[in-house]
Amino acid sequence: MSRIVTLNIGASRAVLAEYAVQGKQGLTLTAYGTADLAGLDWDAEGSAEAVLVPALREAAKSAGIKPGPLALALNGQMVFPRFTKFPTVPADKLEELVQYEVEQEVPFPVDEIVCDHQFLGQTAEGDTAAMIVAAKLDQVTKVTDVVVAAGFTPVVVDVGPMAVLNALKRSYPSIPGGTVVLDIGAKTTSLILVENEKIYLRSIPVAGNAITKEIAQAFGCSMEEAESLKLERGYVALGGVTEDADEISDRVSKIVRTVLTRLHAEILRSINFYRSQQGGAAPSRMFITGGSAVLPQIDEFFRETLKIEVDFLNPFGGIDFGPKIDQTALETDAFTLAESAGLALRAIDAATLSINLMPPALVAQARAVKRIPFLAAGAVAVLAAIALVIVGENRLKDVAVAETEAVQLKNNSLRQFETKLKAEQNKAQAELEKCDAFQKLMASRFSVTRELATVRRSLLPGMWITAWESIPPKPDDDDPIAVTRVTVRGWRDSLSEFEKEHRRQNAGKTMTAEELVASSLKTKPTVIPETVKIVSQKDVNMKGVLSEFVIELSFAAPASANPDAKKKPIKKRKAKGRR
Repeated sequence: MSRIVTLNIGASRAVLAEYAVQGKQGLTLTAYGTADLAGLDWDAEGSAEAVLVPALREAAKSAGIKPGPLALALNGQMVFPRFTKFPTVPADKLEELVQYEVEQEVPFPVDEIVCDHQFLGQTAEGDTAAMIVAAKLDQVTKVTDVVVAAGFTPVVVDVGPMAVLNALKRSYPSIPGGTVVLDIGAKTTSLILVENEKIYLRSIPVAGNAITKEIAQAFGCSMEEAESLKLERGYVALGGVTEDADEISDRVSKIVRTVLTRLHAEILRSINFYRSQQGGAAPSRMFITGGSAVLPQIDEFFRETLKIEVDFLNPFGGIDFGPKIDQTALETDAFTLAESAGLALRAIDAATLSINLMPPALVAQARAVKRIPFLAAGAVAVLAAIALVIVGENRLKDVAVAETEAVQLKNNSLRQFETKLKAEQNKAQAELEKCDAFQKLMASRFSVTRELATVRRSLLPGMWITAWESIPPKPDDDDPIAVTRVTVRGWRDSLSEFEKEHRRQNAGKTMTAEELVASSLKTKPTVIPETVKIVSQKDVNMKGVLSEFVIELSFAAPASANPDAKKKPIKKRKAKGRR
């Protein structure tokens, strides 16, 4: 029987759990434990190893969890998730679009991040939906180094909110309509909106610690005392004029409600943003989980304020419990195990989202691809586990030596990839040009509408467009720019009135109605002025009631995706026989 260990690291504690894996469908929770992370500061040098390594070892020892393959979840604040849609193109071009999206949207250089993506299927409009996730490589490596130092073998680096989403999909496979999940932790609340292929994630900085801080300020006590008050006397006051007979409990409950009202406002903002940006529907159901979900009446509060169905998330759909699990304690602890259950699903290939942000050095060491198999050959797994335990012991004895070894490991990995990186750099310009072409293709979806509106705004009253023709550039043109030929008609009497009015206002200067239109077009920012010219003009009938003219012009190209691309100066075209 195989097994998988899961780890999710929160702001105040880490949760370690072990699952037995039976084939492709069976999971059994066999053990779990928590580790207090007081004093942990990710930004302080050496703090992660000094606090986390002994904490994880102690949690593993007290829970009876032995070192082995481990799936971990990064905090939602450490990653840059982006749901996006791409036009239907061949698979290789789709990957190029993903790479371009990463380069444009992630606020760090590509060589400083680790990134993964997953295509989610076709939208109703025929586009391809995708979830792209990126994180800073140094931050991810810091976490995986701690895991290795504690004696475990990282095989999956997932993201907390996505692990919760996987647990939701497993436990509730047929939820109709939109669903929102709140994972209310200590420092942040992860909001997850899911509707068919649409996914929206947001970290909200309003959670359990905000409640504790408000209680500490109101009662003039320490954060530790305020936390005890919250857990022992706190609940969520509901609407209406009600008071608790216990004055302290009454004050605490109203403080809790005040903070949750702020959270409620952020939830509404997120839902409105999701609906406007992704065209989604308002959610009809909410699930609550996370360490702060233990507050009494929190479900009633959101049911009252959001006017939707609210339940607590059961993350253990299809997961059994081993004989050592205290199921009474699990009723409360389940709030902190949603990420763990979602991570465990990776071992049986039952996760809806399979994002893996493993650092390249670890991927190279394991000779694996993005989704590393959990079940390795027995002898190799034993040897790898022994080697990692030895490395972990050495790290604990001497942090300085561990840091040196980590740097050497990174340097060795970089040398291995040096040739490949140079080749990729040589391809960079070609890839940018491809991205530029795709960007222009996507921009062209709306360009005709914008161009038509530009021309219509330049027409005089009594004029209308009767024909619109796009003429592609000739291959041998020195200046290959597409030409748009527009045929316009207008009532001759109306146009004559405008010509007379123009002469009157401009000291007798004469301009025809056609020339007035051309002059107006030259002032438009999307039109190349020197390309505008009238090529023909005639009366449509013998009586001269209706006039027609043809005008040609070129529109400016959309901005290039290539920052090194230089615009060529526009040369004046010769008429080439056009009249």
